Amino acid sequence: MSIPIPDDVAEVLRQPVFAHLATINPDGTPQVTVIWLDVEGDRIVFSTAEGRVKPRNLRRDPRVSLSLTPPGKPYRNIVIKGRAVVIEPRGFGLIDRLAHKYTGSDRYEWATPGQVRVDVEIEVDHISG
Repeated sequence: MSIPIPDDVAEVLRQPVFAHLATINPDGTPQVTVIWLDVEGDRIVFSTAEGRVKPRNLRRDPRVSLSLTPPGKPYRNIVIKGRAVVIEPRGFGLIDRLAHKYTGSDRYEWATPGQVRVDVEIEVDHISG
């Protein structure tokens, strides 16, 4: 069951905070990656690319866990559990927006030729911290 993101957590998510995203590998082990993210309404969004482990894992098992520490608050840890409800190619709009948020650049500068970007939307089931 999806829950709303509290204002104080949404405020942290709007900052350029790095999050550790855990997905589940086919053998049940966790796969953890540092990601850029943002919040849209009550969903967390991030971008990845086709061919990477994250979208493969999420299409098979949409459960995720995120862990992040707000800037300047090293002893606060926020853990978010949820499900990827959208996993689809949508172009470079989101990753360009995230690049601006995290680096100040107007576009994502690390794309490889032919790369297909995949936007992911996460519905939140639980927040702690």
